[in-house]
Amino acid sequence: MPPIIVRPKRSNPLALAVLALLFERPMHPYEMAATLKERHKEDSIKLRYGSLYTVIDILVREGNITPRETLRDGRRPERTVYELTPAGNVEMREWMRSLLKTPVKEYPQFEAALSLLGALPAKEVSQLLQKRIITLQEQAESTRATLTVAQHHGLPALFSVETSYHLKLIEAEIEFVHELVAQIAHDGCGWLPQWKRFHKERPAPDASDLSAPAPAKPPHRKPGSKTGS
Repeated sequence: MPPIIVRPKRSNPLALAVLALLFERPMHPYEMAATLKERHKEDSIKLRYGSLYTVIDILVREGNITPRETLRDGRRPERTVYELTPAGNVEMREWMRSLLKTPVKEYPQFEAALSLLGALPAKEVSQLLQKRIITLQEQAESTRATLTVAQHHGLPALFSVETSYHLKLIEAEIEFVHELVAQIAHDGCGWLPQWKRFHKERPAPDASDLSAPAPAKPPHRKPGSKTGS
């Protein structure tokens, strides 16, 4: 009976980035991090040096990458150069195909807040969403500027496609939040009278209540100990 191969869980985009970088050429970890930053990929993939070395160790253990050579440049610490293995090449391609082909359920924090919208008064929700629109508009302008710079330097659109995607998401969210604010003002998404009554019956905590000292805890006594008279 052939051995059962247990594939690693594909949950860390940084691991995929390492595989993709080593598909280009062998690199040491510092070069991997520098390349991701130079290409602004840390905007899409969370990058920390500690996490990077952990990911590299896991990929080596799984046989997806392997050390190629160790270099020393002057007084700098030794740097291990890694290369992609045939198994890593297969893993990278299958992982990419899966991500591009199959939508997966993600849990954005804004979506979580929307699912619990009634926990704040309708008027406050509208005010907060209007502030969000301002921040989103600033993000959109910054993202457009990044794309303009990339185009000015002749960077092919292939290498900034995630930035274009991010801009579309921001623009779509701005449109959605505008519509949501208008809907809340009109009828509270079909629940405005109940929404107002709900918070009238449950007033917000007073600031003085928040600053009051917590009640003292009763003294801890061992089981069987006697209290004083």
